[in-house]
Amino acid sequence: MAVSLAFSNLAFQFSNVKVVQNPVCFGLAPTKLPFLCKERRRLSSSRTVTIPGASSAPTIEDGSQNDTDAIPTPKVIIDQDSDPDATVVEITFGDRLGALLDTMNALKNLGLNVVKANVFLDSSGKHNTFSITKASTGRKIDDPELLEAIRLTIINNLLQYHPESSSQLAMGIAFGVEPPKQVDVDIATHIKVKDDSHDRSLLFVEAADRPGLLVDLVKIITEINIAVESGEFDTEGLLAKAKFHVSYKGKAISKPLQLVLANSLRYFLRRPSTEDASF
Repeated sequence: MAVSLAFSNLAFQFSNVKVVQNPVCFGLAPTKLPFLCKERRRLSSSRTVTIPGASSAPTIEDGSQNDTDAIPTPKVIIDQDSDPDATVVEITFGDRLGALLDTMNALKNLGLNVVKANVFLDSSGKHNTFSITKASTGRKIDDPELLEAIRLTIINNLLQYHPESSSQLAMGIAFGVEPPKQVDVDIATHIKVKDDSHDRSLLFVEAADRPGLLVDLVKIITEINIAVESGEFDTEGLLAKAKFHVSYKGKAISKPLQLVLANSLRYFLRRPSTEDASF
């Protein structure tokens, strides 16, 4: 998913979501990012995001379900590579999902347009995909705060209509009928950096999921003067998997800087904030 992410100094007010952004910029030279500071500070994964809820009509959202079946792994993929003009979101939960009309309505409440919706089946289940754009611009989403709000909105609706998914989602700790098992962050954390071309490198991150993780990853990367040009963020059960195209001054990242980047991310991910995360 090619995410060209851009923060601004604006406070975004959506129907049911208020996201006050930090002045962080994707796609700009890192040295020009106004939020950079000389003193490194610990990032907190705690943030307040009000998620627009779905209506109380489970028959609209529910698909086929058998409570005696093994619970499949829920997946939410935010993909910016497939469509140059729209952000593509894919949701999978075995064969249990219906048409997800309430999820589409919740996305519209974020100030988004659902321009296309598709469903396809394979051996892993039914995949619901939406192509979405910002209603104000008609373009794909380029703001990490809004991308994270989209992700949490989808997961919130999934928990509401399929409460059995709570045992396999990080947000199930707060909202689910059965909380998930705790993930060992040391075991779950994997970071890899490799050259993608002369102009950029590929960063792969796998970690225990938590609200606000996408935004925090971006901040960590840009605080060491590395530019994030694009990326993909997948939620697979209790794990989050991210892929970012990154560069330093328009070039691929050198081996020493790759080590600095990996160590910075590993330090943060393996020592999450002890503050209570706000769901």
